Amino acid sequence: MPVAFDDGVVTGEGLIAGHRVLIAAQEGGFMGGAIGEVHGAKITGLIERAIETRPAAVILLLDSGGVRLQEANAGLLAMGEIHRVLLDARSTGLPILGAIGGRNGCYGGTSIIARCCDCLIASEEGRLSISGPEVIETVEGIEEFDAQDRALVWRTMGAKHRRLIDEIDVIVPDDMSAFRNAIIAQLNVSRPLSLETLEAEQSALRRRVERFRDAADARDIWRALGVDSPECVSEMEADDFNRLVEGLEGSGS
Repeated sequence: MPVAFDDGVVTGEGLIAGHRVLIAAQEGGFMGGAIGEVHGAKITGLIERAIETRPAAVILLLDSGGVRLQEANAGLLAMGEIHRVLLDARSTGLPILGAIGGRNGCYGGTSIIARCCDCLIASEEGRLSISGPEVIETVEGIEEFDAQDRALVWRTMGAKHRRLIDEIDVIVPDDMSAFRNAIIAQLNVSRPLSLETLEAEQSALRRRVERFRDAADARDIWRALGVDSPECVSEMEADDFNRLVEGLEGSGS
């Protein structure tokens, strides 16, 4: 097995625009950014420290295929501990910001971490899904999902689609300064975490399933949302795409 002194994640503390933040940055080039026992313990410890020290935010730079299955229960427990402490932090009003801009995307249990954040920022190259394309193809067959069809993968799991269905909050160009500016805008901003908000999210998910039940492709969903030319969405630059989203939100779609 490959080894690294940092186990594929760097954690630390610093200032951004004068605000103190705690940061965890996954290294997607090491075992696909997968979370194991030590990797997970570092992220959990970082968030526990944040609960005690109250920074402006915790920033998670996510680039991961999920849990290290070769570590079996140790890896799964590490993932669960991150989920638990992340929700503990949010319940105190501490903002948790996730950013997805790496080559691996954000899959498996790491996608659950992402969706538990107060705010999720991604470049259009980012991907977010509980199951990766290869996993779906292996389990359900190529007729269900062709993992080699890059256009299909990005339409289904890409950040633009996730933004259009409200699973990602901010789309930015694939540029470090753009990510930085988007993060600064979200510092000290937290969303309520309560039974009422969770029930509202579950209701929204039920409505989504009912509304798009017959959609065979992401473009069918975009069309139903009011996008006039869904075939053009994938080619849009981030600024043009954001204007499209603002127009849809302004129309009440």
